[in-house]
Amino acid sequence: MDVSVLLLVVTFVACLALNVPIAVSIGVATVVAMLFTIPLGPAVTTAALRMATGIDSFALLAIPFFILSGQLIARGGIARRLIDFAKVLVGGFAGGLAYINILASMFFGTISGSAVAATSAIGGFMIPAMEREGYERDYNVAVTMTGSVTGLLIPPSNVLIVYSLASGGVSIAALFVAGYLPGMLLGLALMMVAGVIAARRRYPVAGRSDLLDGVKIFVRAIPSLLLVVIVMGGIIAGIFTATEASAVAVIYSLVLAVAYREVRIRKLPDIVLKSVETTAIVMLLIATSTALSWILSYENIPQDLTAFMLSLTESRVLILLFINLALLTVGTFMDMTPAVLIFTPIFLPVAVQLGISPLHFGIMMVLNLCIGLCTPPVGSILFVGCGIGKTTVPDVTRALLPFYAVMVLALLLVVYLPWLSEALPRLLGYTL
Repeated sequence: MDVSVLLLVVTFVACLALNVPIAVSIGVATVVAMLFTIPLGPAVTTAALRMATGIDSFALLAIPFFILSGQLIARGGIARRLIDFAKVLVGGFAGGLAYINILASMFFGTISGSAVAATSAIGGFMIPAMEREGYERDYNVAVTMTGSVTGLLIPPSNVLIVYSLASGGVSIAALFVAGYLPGMLLGLALMMVAGVIAARRRYPVAGRSDLLDGVKIFVRAIPSLLLVVIVMGGIIAGIFTATEASAVAVIYSLVLAVAYREVRIRKLPDIVLKSVETTAIVMLLIATSTALSWILSYENIPQDLTAFMLSLTESRVLILLFINLALLTVGTFMDMTPAVLIFTPIFLPVAVQLGISPLHFGIMMVLNLCIGLCTPPVGSILFVGCGIGKTTVPDVTRALLPFYAVMVLALLLVVYLPWLSEALPRLLGYTL
């Protein structure tokens, strides 16, 4: 290994061990690596220039808009309506509250684009409701957390926008469309596990709604569900770009929140401030990761890694298995956004060399890292779910084991069946 790369890895790990924020850790490690081959002045100038150009992208405007839209949705009374609608669809089955939880989390995660928001909003209502009906608390938390990550695959999704940037320009619209089948596959797999557990433990039926009540609940849910229809319909029809769609999402979410009387005008500054804080964190990560990608490319790390892996084996199956094992490991201690930014430039060239489209690789990568969000030791929604459910990480982890199994199975299907990711984009005429 080159000395500069060794310095990069050692500095990055040391910063993380000292609890330095990950964006700062990436930036410091990048500059230290640069100093080994570039004089101080040019090294600092290059790092600053790469950071500035890394966030100088029109497509990235979609991120703050979708974050603001997600904040409005999280506080806008939409969760209750989606839960009621999910109850109409799946409440009549044994263990129906678990199905309702997963389906409502899918709906909410899709609309808000945030697994944390979905876990908080849906879990805050469904976890206590399930416990009152005799469901075990740890199981309730596990269902909520795993259901919420499906929304990161089903658009609109900020993570897919970040991957588009990290990959060098894969179409955001194509990525959005590609996420539908894998996202629904993951949701159905989680429901199958919930159904088996419900049957074994004899969990109660949530209850069926009569036709009239069902129609009323559906009508109440239509405005919330229309957000996805408007955003994705506009993108697919070519009415607006993904970035313009994000602005439309903000306007629609604001109108909806005010119409539902869940968000007061005086609360808007707090919502905007929270969105700005989140956006700042994401943008700093993107900036420092862009500088990191430059030094990796400067040192020929992606090319060297590709050559090394192909020298070990030319088996596409084995190399994909290795990449996914590496990403599953990374996901247990690193959040999704920095993981996408750091490892896309490293592993994507290997995948392309194997004949895998960047579109397929992106969906595979995001699904892989979704598993890490609810995996110890640092899964972000793991701690949110435990806080809402008033339980501990070890207890929830045991309840999560069967869900981990089907999530990995769904991942393998997406990895080795490319058409799951590529069928819809091809059908709609997107270039892979």
